[in-house]
Amino acid sequence: MNYIYLDNSATTSPSEGVALAMCEAIRNVYGNPSSVHAAGIEASKLLEKSRTSVIHSLGIRDSSRGSLFFTSGGTEANNMAIFGVANAKNFRFKPRMITTAAEHPAVLEPAKQLEARGFDVVRLPAPGGVIDEELFRSSLTPETVLVSIMLVNNETGAVNDVKKLFEITKSVCPNAVTHCDAVQAYSKLNCNPTKLGADLLTVSAHKIHGPKGIGALWCSSEIIRAKKLVPIIYGGGQEQGFRSSTENVVAAAGFGAAAEEAVKDADKKLRHVEELRKILVDALPDSVRLNVPKGKYVPNILSITLPSVKSEVMVRALSADGICISAGSACASNHKNISTALLDFGLPSNEADTTVRVSLSYTNTTEEVLAFAAALGEKLKSLQQIKR
Repeated sequence: MNYIYLDNSATTSPSEGVALAMCEAIRNVYGNPSSVHAAGIEASKLLEKSRTSVIHSLGIRDSSRGSLFFTSGGTEANNMAIFGVANAKNFRFKPRMITTAAEHPAVLEPAKQLEARGFDVVRLPAPGGVIDEELFRSSLTPETVLVSIMLVNNETGAVNDVKKLFEITKSVCPNAVTHCDAVQAYSKLNCNPTKLGADLLTVSAHKIHGPKGIGALWCSSEIIRAKKLVPIIYGGGQEQGFRSSTENVVAAAGFGAAAEEAVKDADKKLRHVEELRKILVDALPDSVRLNVPKGKYVPNILSITLPSVKSEVMVRALSADGICISAGSACASNHKNISTALLDFGLPSNEADTTVRVSLSYTNTTEEVLAFAAALGEKLKSLQQIKR
């Protein structure tokens, strides 16, 4: 079926180049990259080529500044960062982790686990998508060992000033480890970990038209030397001993291809998405409200509150016509809990329950966004009539 697909923050369609790279790898490069024979060496070379492509897509030219570890996705990379830091030292005090209340579940759920183990977890609010710098500074204590803040919120598109917050962190708590979940920012903003001041940085392939099932964690050389990160998966010692398991060379080939494509004509792609957003905003029904962050935001994510129609009902109604949007984060949308990110943004629970997310890609067209806007207006009329 040909969809009007406007749920690109959940996942993206693999590009033709990615599909070709993966087909080539699965057919011809099937050796185990840890093997020392010719087939293994060929697989190892492809794996490292893909790794280099991802590193370069982050704007890193000097690979000696750190290491990039392939994982099964952004969730594992976030878990690797959080638990890897938490398990690295035998703290003789109550260690503190600072994050925000609007993080992805891949950060919030590990934070809950640390809290159950005795960590002091601080979840800062970000009303309107903005973190108060003074509140953040006051939360930093000598016991702070980890600060984890996303660069772009996956439900509202709000951009956190991670560079400034991490500068504050290092000035107050120089020994604390800084981690950035850059999954939604990857290919949309500058995600160079050095420029952001991130010791650890998470990215994922399927948000940039690559395959699902593979992500990566960048770790600075300083963190490795100081032994502030330890593995959470043990076995054969792959990925420099930080992530055991035979590497998924096929997925890595797709990730590498997607990373190379992401940096090509990046400005042109961004301008196209910005134009699509303007067209869509102008075409939206008057009865809906756009939840615009108070600070900076990326153009590809739109949070839209509907008038008295539950988000799940609207998502299903549009899906029947082949239009795909979401009721929020795909990792949480099949649960009944109301989005914590929207509540933290400032929406009351009844409005959070009637809010949908539209997320654009450079692959979308003007015709698609106009068709969605028209369909949304028609569905609102029919669903509100049924409700009456």
